[in-house]
Amino acid sequence: MIRTMMVMATVLFWLFNQQAAGANTTGIEVEPVAEISKSVRDQSTRAIELLEEVVNINSGTMNHAGVKRVADVFARELTAIGFTSTWHSMESVNRAGHLFAEYGQGGVCQLLIGHLDTVFEKNSPFQRFEREGDIAVGPGVNDMKGGDVVIVHALKALKEIGALDRGRYIVALIGDEEKSGSPKSVSRFHLIEAAKTCDVALGFEYAAGLNAATVARRGSSGWTLEVEGVRAHSSRIFSEQVGSGAIFEAARILSAFHDQLSNERYLTFNPGVIVGGTEIEYDPAQNAGEVFGKTNVVAQMVKVQGGLRTLSRARRRQRRAPPRPRARRCRARLRRALHARARRQGRRARGRRRPGRPMGWSRQATRPRAARRRTALRTRRRCGGRADR
Repeated sequence: MIRTMMVMATVLFWLFNQQAAGANTTGIEVEPVAEISKSVRDQSTRAIELLEEVVNINSGTMNHAGVKRVADVFARELTAIGFTSTWHSMESVNRAGHLFAEYGQGGVCQLLIGHLDTVFEKNSPFQRFEREGDIAVGPGVNDMKGGDVVIVHALKALKEIGALDRGRYIVALIGDEEKSGSPKSVSRFHLIEAAKTCDVALGFEYAAGLNAATVARRGSSGWTLEVEGVRAHSSRIFSEQVGSGAIFEAARILSAFHDQLSNERYLTFNPGVIVGGTEIEYDPAQNAGEVFGKTNVVAQMVKVQGGLRTLSRARRRQRRAPPRPRARRCRARLRRALHARARRQGRRARGRRRPGRPMGWSRQATRPRAARRRTALRTRRRCGGRADR
């Protein structure tokens, strides 16, 4: 952390000089760099104490009170070096809010971005800061209370050497980065407005390593897979009437995702939560669910929720909706085969023939409902089901 603070304080100082002096600037003054290094080393103990303080406050995204407590700690630290802090409540989107702090009136503006929340909610067993030598472990140590501490102490180093007054700074600590509120036009309004007024934006979350900076990030979104099957005694699983059950079908679809898409460059997708059984209840806000099922009952329902990261919206739409023609052709061939067999067995369905449909078939066929359902289930199982539409 000490090395990171030195690097970031130097980067902030260098960015100001680059912007202020123009393209002819080839370096930065040696003396201020040495002063920054000394200031950061002098602050090392206080920085680790601050990290321990905020890590020991649970700030899971949905723990609104905890997120606000962490914000109050950072507001205290930033106010001490002359920043003006503002808390923007996000109660309207069921989130805690964001802390913004500003310093300076003119010159180059740098937007420094972090976040207050973590993925570890109040019911998580992972709650406390622990240190073993030079290694610290705890919720948010890396993602990203450690980054927030780096922001604060890099600015303190600049303040101590008298360099902070050379520019304008906006610190944006977001309260719902791990699970953003909806709509984004509300939950990200203040961040977007701040970005419009600044010349440089830096995010302080750990990316590829301490020896490199990430200059672009992929977009992220979520996806949900829901599968419904036929509830029946397990002795009838794999039969024509029951099929394989919702859990086997969900596994087949997820396996197909993996086999077809795992080698796509710059595309990652992750099924983070899966619940399945006879009855399920899932709360997406808490990322938690309850399930009831029995080993001798074929699972009726499965729900999977995951994340998707892509380079562009076009790629996202393409991966979310695989090409339709192949699945349609498969379903058409299978329907023709099934109805041909039905006619041979003397169970010809009655109904008006439509153009392009085989004789004896109609969407409103008067076959028994159970027979129509069996046809639909066989079609979905063999041609990819709803996931291919």
